[in-house]
Amino acid sequence: MPLLELNQVCKRFGDAAVLHDVNLAVEEGEFVAIIGYSGSGKTTLVSILAGLLAPDSGTARFDGCPISGPGPERGLVFQNYSLLPWLTVEENVALAVDQLHPDWSAGERSACTDRYVSMVHLTAARDKRPAELSGGMRQRVSVARTLAMNPRVLLLDEPLSALDALTRATLQDEIARLRREQNQTVVLITNDPDEALLLADRVIPLTRGPGATLGPGIPIPLPHPRDRRTLPHDPAFQRLRREVIASLLSLGSRATPTLTRDLILPDLEPEDLGRPRSWSSRSGPLRRQERRTVTLSTPADAE
Repeated sequence: MPLLELNQVCKRFGDAAVLHDVNLAVEEGEFVAIIGYSGSGKTTLVSILAGLLAPDSGTARFDGCPISGPGPERGLVFQNYSLLPWLTVEENVALAVDQLHPDWSAGERSACTDRYVSMVHLTAARDKRPAELSGGMRQRVSVARTLAMNPRVLLLDEPLSALDALTRATLQDEIARLRREQNQTVVLITNDPDEALLLADRVIPLTRGPGATLGPGIPIPLPHPRDRRTLPHDPAFQRLRREVIASLLSLGSRATPTLTRDLILPDLEPEDLGRPRSWSSRSGPLRRQERRTVTLSTPADAE
């Protein structure tokens, strides 16, 4: 039985169909990357998996049970960090620990918080507030806070898209390391094919909206850990990259709708710009029903 499952899920916002007939099965311990165009409904999809949104039709299940709302077994890392600005790194991570383990002693909760702050290499910055941190460090805090919930599934909603290339590469390596150490089930939402191939066991393209749906999954049988320096030169990687991009392009191409209508042309007669003008004559185009003979004055007539 899949750990996380969507069956014929549809979602609309008003008259706009965002997702249509989405089917997904994620096995325990699997790293799945869902890749799609901007605006195709990726955040809506991960919000349904997290229980923040309910589908209009179809079913969403975790471990065989219907998803009726958020839960600590499904940890979500947001794209925009979502840290409380008045709390320190330690205090932001402690929020999750205190919420999940209210029966623990203060010492046990503190030790657990320290463990996850250290796991993302932020011990030296533990007393700093978000305004004092770089974008990459803030995202590390967000990851540590989510991991502190000890979720069975880690949901990553484009967590690295706003970062510069070097910071993004560093955090990609951190996510890969944490996944290996924790044996975590991960669903990554991304728009970067190289990021998906670097991290995932399976890549699933999402079609363009409106009414986006998931295409066939592409297994990524490359061994872990994957070295970003040598991976681009691997023929297997190159073949898989072409396959992922081709799948995105084919699923993204939609027939342009054709609208047929009768056009009513304006009832105007084109102006003859070669005709001589005078102040006494009307200039500009005439309506066809106004067409008449106009006698123009010429220099010879004026004499």
